[in-house]
Amino acid sequence: MPSALDSRHDHPDPPAPDTQRDPVDERLPLKAMLLFGLQHVLVMAAAPITAVFLVGQALGFGTDVTVPLMSATFLACGIGTLLQSFGPFGFGARLPFVQVPGGAPIVIFLAIAQATDMQTATGAVILTGLFYFLALPFFTRVLRFFPPIVIGTMLLLVAVNLVKIFGGLIAGRTGTPGYADPAGILLAITTMAAIVLCARVFSGVLRRISVMIGLVCGALIATALGFVDFDGVFTGPIVALPQLFPFGLPKFDVIASLPLIIFSVVSMTEATGQTMATAEIVGKRGDPRALVPRNIRADALGSLFGGCLGTSLIITSGENIGIVRATGVRSRYVTVAAGALLILIALFAPLGRLAATLPTAVVAGTAVIVFAIIGVMGINILRKVDLNEHGNLYVLASALAMGLLPIVVPGFYSEFPTHLQIILGNGLAMGTLTAVIVNLLFHHLSNGASAKRESPVTAATDQEPKA
Repeated sequence: MPSALDSRHDHPDPPAPDTQRDPVDERLPLKAMLLFGLQHVLVMAAAPITAVFLVGQALGFGTDVTVPLMSATFLACGIGTLLQSFGPFGFGARLPFVQVPGGAPIVIFLAIAQATDMQTATGAVILTGLFYFLALPFFTRVLRFFPPIVIGTMLLLVAVNLVKIFGGLIAGRTGTPGYADPAGILLAITTMAAIVLCARVFSGVLRRISVMIGLVCGALIATALGFVDFDGVFTGPIVALPQLFPFGLPKFDVIASLPLIIFSVVSMTEATGQTMATAEIVGKRGDPRALVPRNIRADALGSLFGGCLGTSLIITSGENIGIVRATGVRSRYVTVAAGALLILIALFAPLGRLAATLPTAVVAGTAVIVFAIIGVMGINILRKVDLNEHGNLYVLASALAMGLLPIVVPGFYSEFPTHLQIILGNGLAMGTLTAVIVNLLFHHLSNGASAKRESPVTAATDQEPKA
């Protein structure tokens, strides 16, 4: 494998013959692109809808604010997706990526807004977007410290964390009247079962869109049971035009912005794993690490644009890995279609309102199985790592310990200082950081002899008397 990215990714060359083209650069027929692109949009729809819903509910916004904010979020996601897919001027990895508001950034964004105001929160997003550009030259120098064991662990923790978040959306909040409603849980399980059955029964194109078919089946069942209300879809304006700085001119408070700025380092780490994993899935030639800066630049630009429209960070999401792996569709032009559809949803208000009518249980149920596939991808990468080596065993064990604790035990670090909780309480951040540090300790700060010693598990097994 070449050590540097093929030059045609940065400088346009004459079209190469199909036999020499990467699968990710394949141009599919228009109908197929639109169909697969719609599948990406439906699977990813939970993120922007949930983000706006959480902000609107927490800050008491009415529909006059939430509907334009929904439109702005879809527009920022669409433009960011096109950046990632086309990759102009070094912005975007030219991989099948859809950008969405991240779960953790939304929580931090909301905390800043509640502690100060929306002007300061949007100012924090803009400052964080600028910080990406400042930190990127330093971050790219440490990419060699992200070997397969770190990437595999990261993907596994991404899956566990996202399944927990979206599983919580299915169940609802503890103590509320609708918590653990059997109807919602059964609807989510039915949607997941429909996806699995479609993947088993169908072949060809239908198998590739099994995720979308399962989601549609879940939505139809929900409609038949009376869970969907279409009354508000066609009421209100037809065209939605997002407004620049809808909450007023941003306020730039570095101290208030620190939590989001600190998270951006975690986001860059996530982007590293997602880029390298996706590049492997789609069969991208060249060194996948060369694509990481392009990905991060698109995240930075997308977030800057989103901040000007009043949204939180718009970043590449782990869902991309799951949906590409589940469908087997590797062309980046599918996400070009997805980006165009997201922009259409943003500008055509009834489509945005229709997306908001999708039952949470159906969308979250679809997301859960896609996220679980991300975990499988992480396991597959870890399967290729020699865990009989002393160092690798402890890298994985310590990363899982530190990463799973804040996920499975909420509030584990709640008595620690607030600024430390941002990192300690983020299972993905803690697990990835631990994997990098312990891998550094065993494989970079020693002569390698200790790292290659036989693991205690293997040693104990070998000492057992043979039958």
